[in-house]
Amino acid sequence: MGVMSAYKLRLRRQYLLARAYRRGSQLTRATNRMAGLRGQPILLFSTMRNERVRLPYFLDYYRKLGVDHFLIVDNASTDGTQDYLADQADVSLWSTNAGYKQSRFGMDWMMHLLRRHGAGNWCLTVDVDEFLVYPFCETRPLRALTDWLDSAGTRSFSAMILDMYPKGAMHEQPYREGQNPFDIAQYFDSGNYTISRNPTFRNLWIQGGPRARVFFADRPKKAPAMNKIPLVKWDPSYAYISSTHMMLPRGLNLVYETGGGEKPSGCLLHAKFLDTFALKAEEELQRGQHYAQSHEYRAYREGIAQERDLWCNWSEKYINWRQLEILGLMSKGNWA
Repeated sequence: MGVMSAYKLRLRRQYLLARAYRRGSQLTRATNRMAGLRGQPILLFSTMRNERVRLPYFLDYYRKLGVDHFLIVDNASTDGTQDYLADQADVSLWSTNAGYKQSRFGMDWMMHLLRRHGAGNWCLTVDVDEFLVYPFCETRPLRALTDWLDSAGTRSFSAMILDMYPKGAMHEQPYREGQNPFDIAQYFDSGNYTISRNPTFRNLWIQGGPRARVFFADRPKKAPAMNKIPLVKWDPSYAYISSTHMMLPRGLNLVYETGGGEKPSGCLLHAKFLDTFALKAEEELQRGQHYAQSHEYRAYREGIAQERDLWCNWSEKYINWRQLEILGLMSKGNWA
Protein backbone atom coordinates (compact mmCIF):
# COMPACT_ATOMS: atom_id res chain seq x y z
CA MET A 1 0.00 0.00 0.00
CA GLY A 2 3.01 2.26 0.33
CA VAL A 3 3.68 5.12 2.73
CA MET A 4 0.06 5.88 3.58
CA SER A 5 -2.65 3.28 4.11
CA ALA A 6 -5.92 3.27 2.19
CA TYR A 7 -7.71 4.07 5.45
CA LYS A 8 -5.59 7.17 6.06
CA LEU A 9 -6.12 8.28 2.49
CA ARG A 10 -9.89 8.02 2.93
CA LEU A 11 -9.66 10.08 6.12
CA ARG A 12 -7.60 12.70 4.33
CA ARG A 13 -10.11 12.92 1.52
CA GLN A 14 -12.99 13.28 3.98
CA TYR A 15 -11.09 16.03 5.76
CA LEU A 16 -10.49 17.94 2.50
CA LEU A 17 -14.14 17.63 1.49
CA ALA A 18 -15.34 18.85 4.90
CA ARG A 19 -12.86 21.71 4.82
CA ALA A 20 -14.08 22.80 1.37
CA TYR A 21 -17.66 22.71 2.63
CA ARG A 22 -16.78 25.00 5.55
CA ARG A 23 -14.77 27.42 3.40
CA GLY A 24 -17.72 27.71 1.04
CA SER A 25 -19.29 30.05 3.58
CA GLN A 26 -16.56 32.57 2.75
CA LEU A 27 -17.91 33.02 -0.77
CA THR A 28 -20.50 35.64 -1.67
CA ARG A 29 -22.39 35.05 -4.90
CA ALA A 30 -22.21 38.03 -7.24
CA THR A 31 -23.81 36.45 -10.31
CA ASN A 32 -25.07 32.93 -11.02
CA ARG A 33 -25.99 32.39 -14.65
CA MET A 34 -26.01 28.59 -14.66
CA ALA A 35 -29.79 28.21 -14.78
CA GLY A 36 -29.88 28.28 -18.57
CA LEU A 37 -27.25 25.58 -19.09
CA ARG A 38 -28.48 22.39 -20.72
CA GLY A 39 -27.12 18.86 -21.03
CA GLN A 40 -23.63 18.36 -19.66
CA PRO A 41 -21.79 21.65 -20.12
CA ILE A 42 -18.00 21.85 -20.03
CA LEU A 43 -17.18 24.10 -17.08
CA LEU A 44 -14.08 26.12 -16.24
CA PHE A 45 -13.21 26.97 -12.63
CA SER A 46 -10.68 29.59 -11.60
CA THR A 47 -9.63 31.78 -8.67
CA MET A 48 -8.03 35.14 -9.39
CA ARG A 49 -7.05 38.52 -8.03
CA ASN A 50 -6.28 41.72 -9.99
CA GLU A 51 -6.17 40.09 -13.42
CA ARG A 52 -8.29 42.56 -15.38
CA VAL A 53 -5.76 43.02 -18.20
CA ARG A 54 -5.58 39.27 -18.84
CA LEU A 55 -9.29 38.53 -18.85
CA PRO A 56 -10.37 39.37 -22.44
CA TYR A 57 -7.89 36.97 -24.04
CA PHE A 58 -8.32 34.31 -21.35
CA LEU A 59 -12.09 34.17 -21.74
CA ASP A 60 -11.93 34.34 -25.53
CA TYR A 61 -9.35 31.55 -25.72
CA TYR A 62 -11.43 29.11 -23.70
CA ARG A 63 -14.70 30.10 -25.38
CA LYS A 64 -13.15 29.21 -28.73
CA LEU A 65 -11.82 25.97 -27.27
CA GLY A 66 -15.33 24.95 -26.24
CA VAL A 67 -15.88 25.92 -22.60
CA ASP A 68 -19.60 26.49 -22.03
CA HIS A 69 -19.48 28.36 -18.74
CA PHE A 70 -16.97 29.92 -16.33
CA LEU A 71 -17.23 29.72 -12.53
CA ILE A 72 -14.81 32.23 -11.03
CA VAL A 73 -13.89 33.35 -7.54
CA ASP A 74 -12.56 36.89 -7.27
CA ASN A 75 -10.32 37.31 -4.23
CA ALA A 76 -10.58 40.99 -3.31
CA SER A 77 -9.50 42.52 -6.62
CA THR A 78 -9.02 46.27 -6.78
CA ASP A 79 -8.40 46.71 -10.53
CA GLY A 80 -11.90 46.19 -11.96
CA THR A 81 -11.64 42.41 -12.34
CA GLN A 82 -14.92 41.77 -10.53
CA ASP A 83 -16.90 44.39 -12.46
CA TYR A 84 -15.61 43.06 -15.78
CA LEU A 85 -16.50 39.47 -14.93
CA ALA A 86 -19.94 40.44 -13.66
CA ASP A 87 -20.76 41.79 -17.13
CA GLN A 88 -19.94 38.52 -18.93
CA ALA A 89 -23.03 36.49 -19.88
CA ASP A 90 -21.23 33.13 -19.57
CA VAL A 91 -19.60 33.81 -16.19
CA SER A 92 -20.94 32.95 -12.75
CA LEU A 93 -19.01 34.91 -10.16
CA TRP A 94 -18.31 34.65 -6.45
CA SER A 95 -16.26 37.05 -4.36
CA THR A 96 -14.38 36.80 -1.09
CA ASN A 97 -12.05 38.89 1.04
CA ALA A 98 -10.88 35.83 2.98
CA GLY A 99 -7.23 34.77 3.03
CA TYR A 100 -5.97 32.94 -0.05
CA LYS A 101 -3.41 31.01 2.00
CA GLN A 102 -5.99 29.94 4.57
CA SER A 103 -8.17 28.49 1.79
CA ARG A 104 -5.38 26.13 0.70
CA PHE A 105 -4.39 28.70 -1.92
CA GLY A 106 -7.90 28.88 -3.33
CA MET A 107 -8.44 25.12 -3.64
CA ASP A 108 -11.03 24.98 -0.84
CA TRP A 109 -13.13 27.52 -2.76
CA MET A 110 -12.66 25.64 -6.03
CA MET A 111 -13.62 22.31 -4.49
CA HIS A 112 -16.72 23.82 -2.92
CA LEU A 113 -17.89 25.05 -6.33
CA LEU A 114 -16.83 21.84 -8.06
CA ARG A 115 -18.90 19.77 -5.62
CA ARG A 116 -21.96 22.01 -5.90
CA HIS A 117 -21.94 22.70 -9.64
CA GLY A 118 -19.50 20.35 -11.35
CA ALA A 119 -20.89 16.89 -10.52
CA GLY A 120 -21.32 14.78 -13.66
CA ASN A 121 -19.62 17.36 -15.89
CA TRP A 122 -16.17 17.70 -17.37
CA CYS A 123 -14.51 20.44 -15.33
CA LEU A 124 -11.37 22.36 -16.22
CA THR A 125 -9.60 24.02 -13.29
CA VAL A 126 -6.90 26.48 -14.36
CA ASP A 127 -5.23 29.73 -13.41
CA VAL A 128 -5.81 32.85 -15.51
CA ASP A 129 -2.31 32.53 -16.99
CA GLU A 130 -2.68 28.86 -18.02
CA PHE A 131 -3.83 27.90 -21.52
CA LEU A 132 -4.64 24.28 -22.29
CA VAL A 133 -3.20 22.72 -25.43
CA TYR A 134 -4.25 19.14 -26.23
CA PRO A 135 -3.90 16.82 -29.26
CA PHE A 136 -5.69 18.16 -32.36
CA CYS A 137 -6.77 21.30 -30.45
CA GLU A 138 -6.53 23.45 -33.61
CA THR A 139 -9.21 21.36 -35.35
CA ARG A 140 -11.15 19.54 -32.61
CA PRO A 141 -13.10 21.30 -29.85
CA LEU A 142 -12.75 20.39 -26.21
CA ARG A 143 -16.00 18.44 -26.48
CA ALA A 144 -14.33 16.03 -28.92
CA LEU A 145 -11.65 15.31 -26.33
CA THR A 146 -14.11 14.81 -23.46
CA ASP A 147 -16.32 12.58 -25.63
CA TRP A 148 -13.30 10.43 -26.44
CA LEU A 149 -12.28 10.28 -22.78
CA ASP A 150 -15.83 9.21 -21.89
CA SER A 151 -15.74 6.47 -24.52
CA ALA A 152 -12.43 5.24 -23.13
CA GLY A 153 -13.72 5.23 -19.57
CA THR A 154 -11.13 7.82 -18.54
CA ARG A 155 -11.99 10.21 -15.71
CA SER A 156 -9.02 12.57 -15.74
CA PHE A 157 -6.66 14.22 -18.22
CA SER A 158 -3.17 15.46 -17.39
CA ALA A 159 -1.25 18.45 -18.69
CA MET A 160 2.32 19.46 -18.07
CA ILE A 161 2.92 23.14 -17.33
CA LEU A 162 5.10 24.66 -20.01
CA ASP A 163 6.58 27.98 -18.90
CA MET A 164 6.62 30.38 -21.83
CA TYR A 165 8.89 33.42 -21.95
CA PRO A 166 10.10 36.16 -24.30
CA LYS A 167 13.55 36.67 -25.76
CA GLY A 168 15.01 39.60 -23.85
CA ALA A 169 14.00 41.25 -20.61
CA MET A 170 10.31 40.98 -19.76
CA HIS A 171 9.80 44.72 -19.34
CA GLU A 172 10.98 45.40 -22.91
CA GLN A 173 7.75 44.06 -24.48
CA PRO A 174 4.63 45.49 -22.78
CA TYR A 175 1.54 43.29 -22.74
CA ARG A 176 -1.67 44.94 -23.95
CA GLU A 177 -5.22 43.99 -22.97
CA GLY A 178 -6.70 41.43 -25.35
CA GLN A 179 -3.33 40.50 -26.81
CA ASN A 180 -2.27 36.89 -27.29
CA PRO A 181 0.42 36.57 -24.60
CA PHE A 182 2.30 34.09 -26.78
CA ASP A 183 2.95 36.79 -29.33
CA ILE A 184 5.42 37.96 -26.68
CA ALA A 185 6.24 34.84 -24.66
CA GLN A 186 7.14 32.66 -27.65
CA TYR A 187 9.83 30.40 -26.16
CA PHE A 188 10.04 27.40 -23.84
CA ASP A 189 12.55 24.89 -22.49
CA SER A 190 12.28 21.63 -24.39
CA GLY A 191 14.35 19.16 -22.43
CA ASN A 192 15.59 20.02 -18.91
CA TYR A 193 12.91 18.19 -16.91
CA THR A 194 13.08 15.59 -14.17
CA ILE A 195 10.28 13.11 -13.49
CA SER A 196 9.69 10.97 -10.42
CA ARG A 197 6.76 8.91 -9.22
CA ASN A 198 5.10 9.65 -5.90
CA PRO A 199 4.76 6.25 -4.18
CA THR A 200 1.85 7.35 -2.01
CA PHE A 201 -0.39 9.15 -4.47
CA ARG A 202 0.97 7.47 -7.63
CA ASN A 203 1.18 10.71 -9.57
CA LEU A 204 4.18 11.80 -11.62
CA TRP A 205 6.13 14.72 -10.17
CA ILE A 206 7.74 16.89 -12.85
CA GLN A 207 10.19 19.76 -12.27
CA GLY A 208 12.36 21.84 -14.55
CA GLY A 209 11.99 24.49 -17.21
CA PRO A 210 13.15 28.09 -16.89
CA ARG A 211 11.95 28.46 -13.30
CA ALA A 212 14.23 25.62 -12.17
CA ARG A 213 17.02 26.70 -14.50
CA VAL A 214 17.06 30.39 -13.56
CA PHE A 215 15.28 30.99 -10.24
CA PHE A 216 16.06 27.69 -8.47
CA ALA A 217 19.40 26.75 -10.02
CA ASP A 218 21.01 26.35 -6.58
CA ARG A 219 18.11 24.36 -5.10
CA PRO A 220 16.37 22.46 -7.93
CA LYS A 221 14.34 20.26 -5.57
CA LYS A 222 12.53 23.42 -4.41
CA ALA A 223 11.49 24.30 -7.97
CA PRO A 224 7.73 24.39 -8.66
CA ALA A 225 5.93 21.23 -9.77
CA MET A 226 5.03 21.16 -13.46
CA ASN A 227 2.52 18.28 -13.42
CA LYS A 228 -1.21 19.00 -13.25
CA ILE A 229 -4.53 17.21 -13.69
CA PRO A 230 -6.72 20.13 -14.78
CA LEU A 231 -9.51 18.31 -16.64
CA VAL A 232 -11.71 15.90 -14.66
CA LYS A 233 -15.14 14.30 -15.04
CA TRP A 234 -16.16 15.53 -11.62
CA ASP A 235 -17.72 13.54 -8.83
CA PRO A 236 -18.61 15.04 -5.41
CA SER A 237 -16.32 12.50 -3.73
CA TYR A 238 -13.20 13.76 -5.52
CA ALA A 239 -10.63 16.06 -3.91
CA TYR A 240 -7.61 17.99 -5.09
CA ILE A 241 -4.74 17.58 -2.63
CA SER A 242 -2.13 20.12 -3.69
CA SER A 243 -3.36 22.70 -6.20
CA THR A 244 -4.31 20.57 -9.22
CA HIS A 245 -1.09 18.56 -9.01
CA MET A 246 -2.68 15.45 -7.54
CA MET A 247 -6.03 14.06 -6.43
CA LEU A 248 -7.93 11.60 -4.30
CA PRO A 249 -9.01 8.92 -4.99
CA ARG A 250 -5.49 8.34 -6.18
CA GLY A 251 -6.62 6.32 -9.19
CA LEU A 252 -7.32 9.70 -10.78
CA ASN A 253 -3.57 10.32 -10.74
CA LEU A 254 -2.87 7.35 -13.04
CA VAL A 255 -2.81 9.51 -16.13
CA TYR A 256 0.14 7.61 -17.62
CA GLU A 257 0.55 4.03 -18.87
CA THR A 258 2.50 1.51 -16.82
CA GLY A 259 2.20 -1.50 -19.12
CA GLY A 260 3.26 -0.04 -22.45
CA GLY A 261 1.62 2.46 -24.76
CA GLU A 262 0.71 6.03 -23.92
CA LYS A 263 -2.32 7.86 -22.61
CA PRO A 264 -3.30 11.17 -24.21
CA SER A 265 -1.99 14.21 -22.40
CA GLY A 266 -1.67 17.94 -22.98
CA CYS A 267 0.26 21.01 -21.92
CA LEU A 268 -0.71 24.15 -20.07
CA LEU A 269 1.08 27.00 -21.79
CA HIS A 270 2.01 29.23 -18.86
CA ALA A 271 1.97 32.97 -19.60
CA LYS A 272 3.40 34.09 -16.27
CA PHE A 273 6.51 35.79 -17.60
CA LEU A 274 5.20 39.01 -19.15
CA ASP A 275 6.03 42.60 -18.23
CA THR A 276 3.22 42.49 -15.65
CA PHE A 277 5.14 39.84 -13.70
CA ALA A 278 7.46 42.06 -11.66
CA LEU A 279 4.62 44.05 -10.13
CA LYS A 280 2.56 40.90 -9.55
CA ALA A 281 5.47 39.10 -7.88
CA GLU A 282 6.13 42.01 -5.53
CA GLU A 283 2.43 42.31 -4.64
CA GLU A 284 2.13 38.61 -3.85
CA LEU A 285 5.35 38.62 -1.84
CA GLN A 286 4.03 41.49 0.28
CA ARG A 287 0.71 39.72 0.79
CA GLY A 288 2.47 36.54 1.96
CA GLN A 289 -0.43 34.38 0.80
CA HIS A 290 1.50 31.73 -1.10
CA TYR A 291 2.95 28.32 -0.35
CA ALA A 292 5.96 27.85 1.99
CA GLN A 293 6.28 31.46 3.12
CA SER A 294 6.15 32.56 -0.53
CA HIS A 295 9.67 31.18 -1.18
CA GLU A 296 8.83 30.91 -4.87
CA TYR A 297 8.07 34.63 -5.09
CA ARG A 298 11.21 35.48 -3.12
CA ALA A 299 13.21 33.65 -5.76
CA TYR A 300 11.36 35.56 -8.48
CA ARG A 301 12.13 38.92 -6.88
CA GLU A 302 15.81 38.08 -6.63
CA GLY A 303 15.87 37.00 -10.26
CA ILE A 304 13.94 40.04 -11.48
CA ALA A 305 16.30 42.37 -9.59
CA GLN A 306 19.09 41.02 -11.77
CA GLU A 307 16.95 41.56 -14.90
CA ARG A 308 17.59 38.02 -16.02
CA ASP A 309 16.70 36.99 -19.54
CA LEU A 310 15.02 33.58 -19.41
CA TRP A 311 15.96 32.89 -23.02
CA CYS A 312 19.02 30.71 -23.63
CA ASN A 313 20.70 28.98 -26.58
CA TRP A 314 18.54 25.88 -26.05
CA SER A 315 15.22 27.73 -26.01
CA GLU A 316 12.62 26.49 -28.50
CA LYS A 317 10.15 28.75 -30.27
CA TYR A 318 6.60 27.46 -29.92
CA ILE A 319 4.86 26.32 -33.11
CA ASN A 320 1.96 24.00 -32.25
CA TRP A 321 0.88 20.91 -30.29
CA ARG A 322 2.52 18.54 -32.76
CA GLN A 323 5.89 20.08 -31.96
CA LEU A 324 5.26 19.41 -28.26
CA GLU A 325 4.40 15.79 -29.01
CA ILE A 326 7.56 15.30 -31.05
CA LEU A 327 9.55 16.67 -28.11
CA GLY A 328 7.81 14.21 -25.75
CA LEU A 329 6.09 16.89 -23.68
CA MET A 330 2.57 15.64 -24.49
CA SER A 331 0.99 12.74 -26.34
CA LYS A 332 -2.04 11.94 -28.47
CA GLY A 333 -1.82 8.35 -27.21
CA ASN A 334 -4.27 6.18 -29.12
CA TRP A 335 -6.64 9.03 -29.91
CA ALA A 336 -6.60 9.11 -33.68
